[in-house]
Amino acid sequence: MTPYWLDEPAPALPRGNGGRVDVGIVGAGITGCACALALAEAGLRVRVVDERRVAEGASGRNGGFALRGMAGPYDQVVADHGRDRALALWRWTEAELAEMARLAGDSFRPLGSLRLAADGEEREDLRDEIEALWADGIEAEWIDAPGGVLAGRFTAGIRHPTDGALQPARWVRGLAGRAAAAGVELAEGRRVNDPSQLEAETMVVATDGYPSGLLGELEGLIVPTRGQVIATEPLSEQLFEAPHYGRHGFDYWHQAEDGRIVAGGFRDVSLDREFTDEEAVTDDVQDALSSFVNGLVGRELRVDYRWAGIFGLVLDFLPVVGEVPGMPGTWVAAGYSGHGNVLGFACGRLAARAILGDRDPLLDLFEPARLLGV
Repeated sequence: MTPYWLDEPAPALPRGNGGRVDVGIVGAGITGCACALALAEAGLRVRVVDERRVAEGASGRNGGFALRGMAGPYDQVVADHGRDRALALWRWTEAELAEMARLAGDSFRPLGSLRLAADGEEREDLRDEIEALWADGIEAEWIDAPGGVLAGRFTAGIRHPTDGALQPARWVRGLAGRAAAAGVELAEGRRVNDPSQLEAETMVVATDGYPSGLLGELEGLIVPTRGQVIATEPLSEQLFEAPHYGRHGFDYWHQAEDGRIVAGGFRDVSLDREFTDEEAVTDDVQDALSSFVNGLVGRELRVDYRWAGIFGLVLDFLPVVGEVPGMPGTWVAAGYSGHGNVLGFACGRLAARAILGDRDPLLDLFEPARLLGV
């Protein structure tokens, strides 16, 4: 079934003239389009190639969340990498999220987000995180007893004021339009099986969890992981004012502009089968999503859209950005572990800066060689 976000008509994009370019990018999602725009604005000739159309991979198949930070909680990132680096990562994502909001127009709604605790143990985890956030001056609000339809289901929450909700396909299609206006050639409906097909000096692989066959020893180390989502019939009442997520990210939902509940997650229903690149829905996960939403709302809702997308999971929950080891001129920007709407944008721009000779110190954390134990 067509994802809810992709049911919106796609604008036409101009065709390129072909010929050699400075940089060829594989993947016309958020990372590829953000990288291409930054490179083109710096004066480089850029081509973006995708097997499908713009935003038809994970960028048009996710839950529509725009969240600051990494995939792991702040206190864990502090423990793993130190306070200075953790704070730098959070401030970087906040700045990139603000830039997204500036560019996205009506594709982005600045609603904040609510991370919820489903039990006492998760409540303690949230308390540890907010104490770490407050210690470093990061704005966040503690909610001791969520009310409304959340009452009795969740024991506490953290409100993140900088976050929001996206219509992700509209946002990425708009970004692609900006890139095309800056001179980027967008070639849709073409699969790249060999770098020579790009006719480029430098290649950027920006397919996140979708296998490309272009990453040498890194192939498969950014683990393909399936995320399944539903969108219900429109509701007349506004039940959820912001994106919500709980159970350590296994449940997530929000209410779209037209009143539909968009909900995803429940991979843990059959976790072993969700580490896959098969873009298909399954009955058990879909049933769990429907039951969860019906329980929240208190009545059975019709589900109008069901879909799946593939994201790239990395075991240390940090993105993978840089030159591929042993493959000079081949770059990768991927591995967002389910937080690709903001990190994909940010890392595409980070890769572009590095290609242009401006290497950010954050790339030391994101070095692809770490996946090989180098």
